[in-house]
Amino acid sequence: MGNPRGSGGDGGSVYFDLQADMGITKHMGGRRATRELLELCQVQEGQYVLEVGCGLGRTACAMAREGGCRVVGVDSSERMVARSRERARRQGMGSRVQFTVADAQELPFDGALFDVVVDESVTAFVKDKGKAVSEYVRVVKSGGHVGLNEVTWMRTPSPELVEYLSLVMGQADFLTSGGWKELLEGSGLGDLTVRSYAFDARRQFVEEVRQLDLRETMGGWYRLLTQSVANPAYREFVKQVMSAPRNLFRFVKYVGYGIYVGRK
Repeated sequence: MGNPRGSGGDGGSVYFDLQADMGITKHMGGRRATRELLELCQVQEGQYVLEVGCGLGRTACAMAREGGCRVVGVDSSERMVARSRERARRQGMGSRVQFTVADAQELPFDGALFDVVVDESVTAFVKDKGKAVSEYVRVVKSGGHVGLNEVTWMRTPSPELVEYLSLVMGQADFLTSGGWKELLEGSGLGDLTVRSYAFDARRQFVEEVRQLDLRETMGGWYRLLTQSVANPAYREFVKQVMSAPRNLFRFVKYVGYGIYVGRK
């Protein structure tokens, strides 16, 4: 999960800045969901793939390293892009992966350029979701796939819970499975595949532990501690997080994730 919109001084930007400092980006389902998403998008060796909201570059580098793809990753956070480029350099993927700063709602690419466009927990954070998905469709070739892995409301949440999660999660706006499906249908995609899954806390924890890089994790905690002391915006964000409503722990009953794939 990267930053699809850019960084400023608001609570949303602090959420993404915190992820960049900590070296952590998350999406529900972990690597298992990533593999399923890429399989449904029929990602193959030699294809040209765009990842919107590249975060720290894990998925983009994995597609290049394990799948033999050429990959472009975009994120509107300069810090995320810098961390992604650093990862590609460490892994020797610099010739197969490129990262650049871009807004999901205004992708700086010619039309019909990519074989596949994917995102993982990104479009929920975009202000104009319809515009963003239309951009995904514009830049993918005819016959190519657009695939999303997005947090999905499984039950109708309370207004209090929606407001709190938007406040502390970068102004995220989650949809129901039907809402995500309608979004893809409205962009003109066909042959839709929709799969939704309930949140599994144990499995999610295992998936996240598997992705931990000790050096990144230790450095991330150091940056968090120093920024929490020096940065007033971080301190205010922590206060907001601590103002959690009483029913926060019921959150897991309301959410899951969905894999949504369509063909142009």
